[in-house]
Amino acid sequence: MRIVKNTVVSLHYKMVDQEGNMMEETDEPISYLHGGYDGIFPVVEEELHEKETGTTLSLQMEPEDAFGEYDEELLRVESRNAFPQEVTVGMQFEGSEEGSDDYFIYTVREITDDVVVVDGNHPYAGMVFQFECTVTDVRPATEEELSHGHVHHGTCGHEH
Repeated sequence: MRIVKNTVVSLHYKMVDQEGNMMEETDEPISYLHGGYDGIFPVVEEELHEKETGTTLSLQMEPEDAFGEYDEELLRVESRNAFPQEVTVGMQFEGSEEGSDDYFIYTVREITDDVVVVDGNHPYAGMVFQFECTVTDVRPATEEELSHGHVHHGTCGHEH
């Protein structure tokens, strides 16, 4: 079956940085709903369109194709007393700019006695990397998947 709009595509992928270090790799295939549902990077979806099971793909991903450019303004220094006592480096918090409806996941990067440094950028923001994948399966999406805009695996785990 060809990969076209409203098919479910399953694939193994890996992401490798410019120095050859593994950033991510799947153990089991992941699946996404093909056709503009934001389930995978748009440039990857475009390259996979009209391909079939068994297709392999290797793309150099620029920041604008993946996780965006690094935004220095999303690096913030906050007062230590604004955080719980048990805060640790690597913890994540949801937050927004004052007066904005845009929410970010902030990751704690540094903690001192007086301040906590948090970063709202994706950990891979600003990176160029190689995205490699192999398509393992293509099937028609179900009516339910199409109406919800995402792939279901058994019970999808949320109310509709």
